[in-house]
Amino acid sequence: MLTTSSVDSIALDAEHVLQVYRRAPVVFESGKGCALFTRSGERYLDLISGVGVASLGHANPVLARAIADQAATLIHTSNLFHHPLQAELATRLSAMTGLARAFFCNSGAEAVEACLKFARRYWHAQGTPREGFVAFDHSFHGRTMGAVSVTWDSHYRDPFGPLVPGVTFVDPRDAAAIAAAITESTAAVIVEPIQGEGGVRPIPQAAADAIAAACRRTGALLIADEVQCGLGRTGKLFHSPALGLTPDLMALGKALGAGVPIGAAMFSDRVAAAAKPGDHGSTYGGNLLACRAALTFLDELEGGLLDHVARAGAYLEAGLRAMASRQRAIRDVRGAGLMWGVEIDRPAAAVVDAARDRHLLINRTSDTVVRLLPPYIITEREIDEALPLLEAAIEAAVEAPQQ
Repeated sequence: MLTTSSVDSIALDAEHVLQVYRRAPVVFESGKGCALFTRSGERYLDLISGVGVASLGHANPVLARAIADQAATLIHTSNLFHHPLQAELATRLSAMTGLARAFFCNSGAEAVEACLKFARRYWHAQGTPREGFVAFDHSFHGRTMGAVSVTWDSHYRDPFGPLVPGVTFVDPRDAAAIAAAITESTAAVIVEPIQGEGGVRPIPQAAADAIAAACRRTGALLIADEVQCGLGRTGKLFHSPALGLTPDLMALGKALGAGVPIGAAMFSDRVAAAAKPGDHGSTYGGNLLACRAALTFLDELEGGLLDHVARAGAYLEAGLRAMASRQRAIRDVRGAGLMWGVEIDRPAAAVVDAARDRHLLINRTSDTVVRLLPPYIITEREIDEALPLLEAAIEAAVEAPQQ
C-alpha cells in the first residue's frame, strides 16, 4: 500500500537514496501502454520507456498475467538446480542469434562483463593469453568495472581508476586506425552497432568492414553489444548482421525482460568450450520469473511485433526528418526503427525539460542529442501526438536564453 505523497517520496529520496541520479521532479505510480500517470492522474506520453526497457509498454496485460502466474508458481531456485524456462529461453535466443550458448544475468552491464571475461578466458584456454580490448570513441557499455573500462567517456571512467588495463579506443570513422589497432594481442573488439548513450550513432559500414577484416586477420574475437539496439529495437532482430558483422559473443539486456531485470551473454561454440564450472555465476541470473518475462516478450516480438516496430519506426523517422527540415536548431537525425537521436545545436537538457512540461517524456544523451526509445507498441496516433510536443519543446529551448 502506498503511504507517502509525491512530495514525501522526493524528500525521502533526497535523504536516504544514494544521489547518483538526476531525477526529474515527478513521481509516477501507474502506467498503461505508452503512458505513465502520477497519483493525481496526470498523463505523460512516454518516449523513453525506462531507457529502452519497457518494450511491451506499461502494464501490458499479457506480461502481467505471465508474471502473476509465475509468481504464484515458483520465482527462484538458484543455479544449483535445473528449471525448464532457462533452457527454453537459451534455446530460443540461440536460434535467434546464431550463437550456441547463453549465460543469464540481471542486466546489460553484467552481460558485457561476462563477454569481456570469457574473451580472455578463451585465449587462456588456447595457451596463448591475450589481454587487449579494442573499443570505440563514443562507446558506452555499462558502469561495472569491466564495462566502464571499455566505455569511452572520461566522465564515466576517471573517478574510478585504475580500470581494467589494455583497452584501446579508436575513432569509428577511421577505418585505417581500426585496422591498425586490432592486432595479434587483441583478445576482443567490442562494438555497439548503433551507439546509444554515445549519441545514437550508427557505426559506419566502412568501420564494420574494417572490424570484420581485422578480426579475421588477427583472430581477435568480436563482441556485439546489442543491449540497446538489439532484440527488435531497430526493426530487425539484431543490428550487427545488418552491418555484415558475425559476433563471437553478444550482450543482451534492456528490452528482453520488458521491465523485469534480465541480461544474457551469448557465446559461440568455440568460446563456450573454454568455460569451466565455477568460471562465472549469478545468484539471480536466469531465475524463473525473469525467464518467463523474457519468453513472453519473445512470443510477442515474433508474433508480429517486430514488423510493427519496422512500420512504426519508418513513420517516426519520416516525422522527425520533416521536423528537421523546419527547425534550424536540428543538426542531424540518426537511428533506425524505434531508436532515434535528434542532435540540436545546443545542450539538449532544456528540450527534455520543455518536453516534460508538455507531458512528453524523452531524455538527452551526449549533451546535445535528444534520444527517443519508445515502447515497441507505440501507434501512429501516439507518434502524431508526440511529434508536435517535441517540436514545441525544441522551439521553446531555442527561444529561451542560454545559461
